[in-house]
Amino acid sequence: MEINQFVKLAVQEDVKQGDHSTLSCIPKSSIGSAKLLVKENGIISGINLAKEIFNCYDPTIDFKSILKDGQKVSIGDVAFIVSGKSGSILTIERLVLNVMQRMSAISTLTNKYVEKLKGLNSKILDTRKTTPLNRFLEKEAVKIGGGYNHRFGLYDMVMLKDNHIDFAGGIQQAIEKTNNYLKEKKLDIKIEIETRNLEEVKQVLECGNVHRIMMDNFNYKDLKTGVKLINGAFETEASGGINLDTVKNYAMCGVDYISVGALTHSVKNMDLSLKAVK
Repeated sequence: MEINQFVKLAVQEDVKQGDHSTLSCIPKSSIGSAKLLVKENGIISGINLAKEIFNCYDPTIDFKSILKDGQKVSIGDVAFIVSGKSGSILTIERLVLNVMQRMSAISTLTNKYVEKLKGLNSKILDTRKTTPLNRFLEKEAVKIGGGYNHRFGLYDMVMLKDNHIDFAGGIQQAIEKTNNYLKEKKLDIKIEIETRNLEEVKQVLECGNVHRIMMDNFNYKDLKTGVKLINGAFETEASGGINLDTVKNYAMCGVDYISVGALTHSVKNMDLSLKAVK
């Protein structure tokens, strides 16, 4: 989503007929400054986006970055200082905080997973389990935290999940139909297929014509066996209920990717605040 469109819709949702709290007691000529104060340890994220939001809403606001996206922060750190019309700062304050608090939480959690895999080859992926219309923010936060983006939506990669396979009549039918469709539509996008057990992995290997095999909810023993069966012929991905306590064990099974829906659907916002500079 274009940032201008995002800001326009967010302001429309929040302000509508007017920010009466600000309009009632802050003169239009009032000029002030505010600082973004960090109140929780973690990874800061969304500073560049905050600058764009302020600029979209009021181009006259001066934005001075002190920290950079992806930096480790501690309680008391100041991320940036904004100066300009007090009314503009007050009206757009909550949008900036909402964005940065969520992005920072996602980056912080992602970074924890990435740190668990130091020295191993597996990469951490996000999923489509995101907040509607906020996906571009949340996936950017994953990258800032050191993770990688899975497909952005339904349009940039084929993922044949269990329901696709069952509705299509089986693994072979799903793969054949998908390849025929892509050829007919002249689409150059990758195919990933989900497997639920080793037997399904073997069926996919017999069919071929995919790029990545996901092994969903596999135990460690079966995952290791699956990776050996695939033997580098296709990319491999582990998924399903993986958490900080188990992620390293999954990576040690030799998979290329580990997808974690919790990166975007189960985070608690980082505590940040925008405080007036007196």
